[in-house]
Amino acid sequence: MLVKTYGAAVQGINATMITMEVSVTAGMRYMLVGLPDNAVREGFERINSALHYHGIWLPKKTIIINMSPADIKKEGSSYDLPTAVGMLAGCELIPSDDVGKYMIMGELSLDGGLQPIKGVLPIAIKAREEGFKGVIVPKENAREAAVVNNLEVYGAENLIDVIHFFEGKNTLEQTVVNTREEFFQNVNHWEIDFSDVKGQENVKRALEVAAAGGHNIIMIGPPGAGKSMLAKRIPTILPPLTLYEALETTKIHSVAGKIDSGTSLISQRPFRSPHHTISDVALVGGGTFPQPGEISLAHNGVLFLDELPEFKRTVLEVMRQPLEDRKISVSRAKFSIEYPASFMLVASMNPCPCGYYNHPEKECVCGPGVVQKYLSRISGPLLDRIDIHIEIIPVPFEKLSELQESESSENVRKRVIAAREIQQERFADVEGVYCNAQMSSKQLRTYAVPDQAGSQLLKSAMQRLNLSARAYDRILKVARTIADLDAAQNIEPQHLAEAINYRNLDREGWAG
Repeated sequence: MLVKTYGAAVQGINATMITMEVSVTAGMRYMLVGLPDNAVREGFERINSALHYHGIWLPKKTIIINMSPADIKKEGSSYDLPTAVGMLAGCELIPSDDVGKYMIMGELSLDGGLQPIKGVLPIAIKAREEGFKGVIVPKENAREAAVVNNLEVYGAENLIDVIHFFEGKNTLEQTVVNTREEFFQNVNHWEIDFSDVKGQENVKRALEVAAAGGHNIIMIGPPGAGKSMLAKRIPTILPPLTLYEALETTKIHSVAGKIDSGTSLISQRPFRSPHHTISDVALVGGGTFPQPGEISLAHNGVLFLDELPEFKRTVLEVMRQPLEDRKISVSRAKFSIEYPASFMLVASMNPCPCGYYNHPEKECVCGPGVVQKYLSRISGPLLDRIDIHIEIIPVPFEKLSELQESESSENVRKRVIAAREIQQERFADVEGVYCNAQMSSKQLRTYAVPDQAGSQLLKSAMQRLNLSARAYDRILKVARTIADLDAAQNIEPQHLAEAINYRNLDREGWAG
């Protein structure tokens, strides 16, 4: 007897349908073909143990299973459940009428329990595309799959539940999630707020400008100045995720296995803060079994690199291409996978190894040339991709002890959203450009042209502050964003003056 069950292989953030063809004939042999890896092959032992635990014994037959298409490598243990269902249906231990109507995925324990798997959301999306009636997945993954509408989703706790489902003895409870209601209920819920930060008004303004234009930013200041505290609050002032962005972000986290069992759809912009000991592969993605890296997990959100000079030079350099292209390609001998990586880079650093260069009270103990050497750990090409440099000075006691509450994230966010709406209208006809930070040189000459007074101010600043040539375009982009925050049609001298002030590291002699 020949029976077909269906599963899916996740490649990148998309899924490919896998057909499990189970042939049961006379004899006594078991064979699994179709390019399975060791984890898939070992599934036979888990299936046997799970069936025996529930008192089910397979007949002495020849069972041949082909995983089609055979040119795609099948990896992981999530094929246990569709294989088990196919074997049971092929041996006529359960009815085979309905097994082909569902996409089935799950890892079996030795007692028949179902363990959660990765990549359920792209699998459910593929099931709907292929016209399946529904999906059967481990119960912990059911809410994640239920994000996909027009698809029946059943979460099972163990193998015997699935067997009874196909026998019609009892029905698994269908999981239903009101995606829109849950999304809009949680999209504005934050436990942290800009009002928690005392003082640092100039830094908050710089972060507001960065959020409004999608600009990358680096904060330079001594230990305890509040760099990390400020960075963690940036997602609270960014525009809320759209449903499309939320679905795309959830797919990436689903593939990486980063979604909690109670979560259906990620409703807040991600904030990723990897340690400076991170490897190249962990940051950009890849590995023997390619997985999304931190830059992809930060897609549509913030990637915070604390103590930037402490990261390995090779780790920082691999970010240069994703910062420009907003995607990362992981290439192997037989295949290539592309992960999205459109994130806002927020970095922080001490100004020197001891941390107290330019400190208003404490003296720097670093020797001559040490500060410049410390800063040179960050390459020019990487620094060139960071639009805003802002210096942070520790908050004095008077400010810390103030009872007056600072401006809330909600108020700042309203201004950021208004500025983004102006940019969306401006770039409506330009594919791949959504904010000012993405403007090309050609677009700068169209949308960011200063008037005569502004041009004179910019020329004077370039000469007096010895700003580098690379600072010119960055100043114009940031000035365009500041003008958008003011709802101004043209870039005015005050907008340029503020943008010039955000180029600390470009000033000649800043590091001594």
